[in-house]
Amino acid sequence: MTGPEHLAVVAAGLGAGILTSTVGVASLLSFPVLIALGIPPVVANVSNTIGLLPGALSGSFGYRRELREVPRSVTIAVVVICAVGSIGGVVLLLALPPGVFAALAPWLILFTCLIVGVQPRISRWLRARSDHPHGLRTSMSPATYFFTALTGVYGGYFGAGAGVMMMAVLGLGLDLELRVVNGLKTLSLLAANVVAGSIFVVIADVDWTAAALLAAGSIVGGYVGSHIGRRIPGGLLRTLIVIAGITAAILMLR
Repeated sequence: MTGPEHLAVVAAGLGAGILTSTVGVASLLSFPVLIALGIPPVVANVSNTIGLLPGALSGSFGYRRELREVPRSVTIAVVVICAVGSIGGVVLLLALPPGVFAALAPWLILFTCLIVGVQPRISRWLRARSDHPHGLRTSMSPATYFFTALTGVYGGYFGAGAGVMMMAVLGLGLDLELRVVNGLKTLSLLAANVVAGSIFVVIADVDWTAAALLAAGSIVGGYVGSHIGRRIPGGLLRTLIVIAGITAAILMLR
C-alpha cells in the first residue's frame, strides 16, 4: 500500500471505532475500504475483525460506568454466549461460499432496525403481560439467550450490522437504558471478535499491515465513540441506529 492508502485505512479504523461504540455498523465503513485496496474478501474480513479489536476494547473501557449498572450475571452470560457463538460464525465463514449468509444479512439488519425502533413499545407490552408488570426485567429469558447466541454467530461470520442486532436483542430482552445497552453491546461484540480473531490468527490468512493500520485508528475511535454514545439522548441515538442499520442494509443489497 502507498502512503495515502495507509492513511485511508487508519481513517477507516478511526471512523469504524466510533461506529463500534455508537450505532454498531463499523464493518460497513472499514471492510469496503479494504476491498477497494484489492484485498481478497475473506482476507479483508479476517483482517477487519482483528483490526477493530482495539476499538471495541477502548470502547468497552469508555463505557465502564454504564457496564457497572448491568447485573454481573447478565454481563457474564452475554459475554460468554457471544464468544461461544462466534466460533460457529468462524466455521461458517471458512466452510461456506461467501454469498450464502451475506444474502440473508441485509434482511436481518432491516428486521432488527424495526425492533430497535419500536423496542420501547414492545418492552412496555411485555412488562404489562409479565408476572411482575411493575418490575424491571434484569435477568435474561431463554429467547434472549438464543438470539444473543445467534448474534454472536453472525458477529464471528461477518459482523456488519451485528451491533444493531445486539442492540435489538438486549434492548428487547432487558429493561436497561439505551446507553447501558450500548456499553453491553460493545463489550459482547468485543468478546465475539476476540475469539474469532484468535482463531483467524491460527488458521486464516491475515493482512497484518491492514490489520495494524485499522487497529491504530480504531483504538482512538472506540474510546471517542463511547463518550459520544453516552451523551446522545436516547431517542436520538435510537433514530441514528435505525438510520445506520437501514443504510447498511441498502448498501449490502446493492
